[in-house]
Amino acid sequence: MTELARAVLAVLRVDRPGTVLVSNDPITGLQIAAGHPIGKWHGNPRNRDAWRRLLQMQSKWPHRVVFPEGEGYYDVEYRHRGETVEGLGAAHLMDGLGVSLAVEPCWGDDRVSLEREQLVEEQDGGFTSHTSDVELRHASNGTHVDEHLRWIAQQVELVRRGGLDAVAHGADLWERRATLFPHLEFLPGVEEQLRGLLQAWVRPVAKRLAEFDQAVSSWNPDTEPEGPQWHSWVTGEGAQRARELCAFTDLDGRTRIFDTHARFTPGPGRVHFRLVPENKAVRIAHVGRKLGV
Repeated sequence: MTELARAVLAVLRVDRPGTVLVSNDPITGLQIAAGHPIGKWHGNPRNRDAWRRLLQMQSKWPHRVVFPEGEGYYDVEYRHRGETVEGLGAAHLMDGLGVSLAVEPCWGDDRVSLEREQLVEEQDGGFTSHTSDVELRHASNGTHVDEHLRWIAQQVELVRRGGLDAVAHGADLWERRATLFPHLEFLPGVEEQLRGLLQAWVRPVAKRLAEFDQAVSSWNPDTEPEGPQWHSWVTGEGAQRARELCAFTDLDGRTRIFDTHARFTPGPGRVHFRLVPENKAVRIAHVGRKLGV
């Protein structure tokens, strides 16, 4: 446990402005081993300072849990040697660094292989299960952190520059929308949706919005009345679903149908929008779960 604390705090020394400790359960309830709760470790006076700093890092995490139970947002599972690993899965979803207690030899490497199983929606609306192997940056001691110093430094530089890769939370997407997405317009209700965005959806949503902005920036409504060349799968809803679910109050107070949408994962994520040729813009009406689900 002391080695793990040293590893986490070593990352903090490099990335002091932005490092948070994400766990699906409070670290106060961790069991280091059978019959050995973490209280036996942090109760030792030698470990109290490290424990206090770990608690501070977890308190910076703005969400209660990574995978909210019963919400159906996460049609994805990560496994390591057949065992479900939610924390390491969350690290991979957020393109972060997984950390583990080195209680077994398999946690002694600076990278670990995980099996990811995900439900993927097909064009006919059905779903299929897709399994793949992924690699995760990993640390259980300070030596592992040394192996990742270049990557950590790159993340710090991206945050300093303030580009799309610096987006950490849904609130960043809303507050920086004018700079990040100058060709996108948003209905008022989207602010709450972005600010409350689940963490694993922040990067996928940012990617979709950036794709929209890029596509419309090179779009000529006069010569391409059918719309821009999208960079992801964009479709419309069926007539009945469009009437029942896709009517939104537009910026001018009129009700319009925003049935055109793109997808994002994990889970049935949707961005509903309509083209506004007179402004050469995409107007976003909904960012979140598939409507009606």
